[in-house]
Amino acid sequence: MLSLPSTLTHDQAQACLQQLQASLAQLPAGAAVQIDASGLAVFDSSALAVLLGCRRAAMAAGRPLQMRGLSAPVLSLARLYGVDGLLQTAG
Repeated sequence: MLSLPSTLTHDQAQACLQQLQASLAQLPAGAAVQIDASGLAVFDSSALAVLLGCRRAAMAAGRPLQMRGLSAPVLSLARLYGVDGLLQTAG
């Protein structure tokens, strides 16, 4: 399972996305990608960009993706931007 940091704002977004994409690429072929967002405490809309970037990378690799631990504030921001339907959640 890949995890988001506790702080994910514009300043951390690019490095975080690159790290997650590199980790995703190292998963065994066909393995599902699970992203744990339960530790995410400080964020802005850049966190959504990171999550959507991971979604694109997983789709391009033909891997299923599940997001875990998305807090109510993150989901609320995703609804505000109209991308909540793109973030598949589990648990």
